[in-house]
Order: sequence, then C-alpha cells, then structure tokens
Amino acid sequence: MNTFAQDIDKGFSSPEKYTSSMYFYDDKGSRIFQDIMNMPEYYLTDSEFEILQRQSAQIYESLAFEGHFNVIELGAGDGLKTFHLLNYLVSHKIDFTYIPIDISGEAMHLLQDALLEKIPGLSIQPMVGDYFRILSEKIRTQSSPSLMLFLGSNLGNYCEKSAHRLLELFHENMKQNDKLLIGIDLQKNPVTINNAYFDPHGITKAFNINLLTRINRELGGNIDIEQFDFYCHYNPLNGEVRSYLISLKDQDVYLSALDKTFHFEENELISTELSKKYTLSELEQLAGKMGFGVQEHFLDSRHYFADSLWVKK
Repeated sequence: MNTFAQDIDKGFSSPEKYTSSMYFYDDKGSRIFQDIMNMPEYYLTDSEFEILQRQSAQIYESLAFEGHFNVIELGAGDGLKTFHLLNYLVSHKIDFTYIPIDISGEAMHLLQDALLEKIPGLSIQPMVGDYFRILSEKIRTQSSPSLMLFLGSNLGNYCEKSAHRLLELFHENMKQNDKLLIGIDLQKNPVTINNAYFDPHGITKAFNINLLTRINRELGGNIDIEQFDFYCHYNPLNGEVRSYLISLKDQDVYLSALDKTFHFEENELISTELSKKYTLSELEQLAGKMGFGVQEHFLDSRHYFADSLWVKK
C-alpha cells in the first residue's frame, strides 16, 4: 500500500475526517493552483514577489555575512520567487552558491536550466532528496554560513505542534549564526483573507474537489463528485483559515485499492487544509521559543505579507 493510500485510509477512518493538503498537487491540481495564484483576490503571491523584487538589497545587507555563503532553498519548485534575490546577488558580484533542494529530480533539472539561462554566472548546486538528510549530511559540515529560504506561506499549513517540530528541525540542522528567511502571511482585514480562500470564481472549490477525483483515479474510488461541496472560513480570533469538503447526503464510498468502504453522514466534513495567519508579535514569540532571534521583518507595501529574517542563536 502506497503512502497516499495509507494517509487517505487514516484520514477517512478518523472520527473527524481529514486529508493532507500535500495531496492537492497532482498534475491537474498544480494547474488549478496556478489559476488560484492568478486570481485578483489571491494577494499572497504578488505580495511576496514585491518584497523580493524591491528589497533584495536590504535582505542581503541584513545578512552581514563575510565572504562566501550559501543560499539554501527548501522546496524550490520553479524558483520564480527567488529569481529576484539571486539576480541581485549575481549582478552585484556577491560570492555565494545557490543550493535548491527538492524531492523531484526533474524539477531541479528544469530549475537549473531555467536559472542559468536567465542568470548567467549563477553558481548553483541542486540537491535531490529529503531536506533534513541533505542539510545534516552535506550542509552543516560546510564552513560557509548559510541563508535558508522557506518561502511562500508554508509554515501556516502546519498545526501548532507540527510547526514547532518543523522549526526545531530547521534549528537542529543550521549552524550558529546561520539565517532563515521565512515567508509568513499576516493577519489583516478578515474580508480580504476570506475572499482569497473562498473565492467567487469557484477555483478554490475546484482545487478541493479535484482531490476526490484523484482518489477515484489512483485508489479505485467510486466517489460521486456531485455529492460533495466545498466550504471555507477564516477565524480572525485565532488567525486560522479552515477548508472543508462536505458530504451532501448519507453515503458510502468504496476504495478498491484499500478494499474498504467508508461511510459519510449527510453534512459530514472532511478537513482539507489549514492556513494560519500570524501577527508580527506572534511570530517573534514563536521564533524566540524555537531558539531564533528575529533580525528584521521585510513587508510588502500593504503589510499583507512578511519575509521574516531569523538568526540561529
């Protein structure tokens, strides 16, 4: 049984059903997410682009590294966000090596080719595999200091316990005085946040419903897609966006890959995603608790998003 099947089995067997948001991203899901990022309501991508485009010089100056250093990006993907920072560093003849890390060898090959075409002279050493194995075996042993990039608003997808464990792993695999630039979506007008996730175009709904289509295709399911709906809400008191699929009737779902039937009550929820929004004070408390010092917050012009620079104490 593959990991996808195991995780769906565990989530659908839980008293409060859930799925992991990591399974949104099959080929079709990835294309739908591109549509989400292009929505006028979805401010997150543009906000972080703006920070990296306009404040690369300030980010570099805040590092205060002497001599050669590494820029290590976890889950680099297509590298579009990082392009502005890398281009600034190369154009100013700064001595650094870019080390993108991803589980997809194909993605790293495409990223390397694309960046070398756009930024001739870039020193790039892609690595394929588990983030923390690579960090512990290959990065911590190097004498050069490192800037670790964890961009996007990925930390917000982790519950508190998991977020703490992730940051502990970052801390354990960084050298003293290494830096972490972490993307954080900030609390703001609740209407702005709700519109970004519960959009009027139905694109986020399609993104969530596609997960059921993937379960049918890969796990031999007989899910009637028309009998599920999507709901999302933002709670401004705790900063959490919660997304759900809703069973529209009392029904049974059979997955042949598991040879198992799951029962859904009418109006029963499947939790599909958490997206936590932080205040700057929350962020500073979290950093301190995890053994980091906050060096500087880099904000977009609307103060919707932060790329926060932390230093390992």
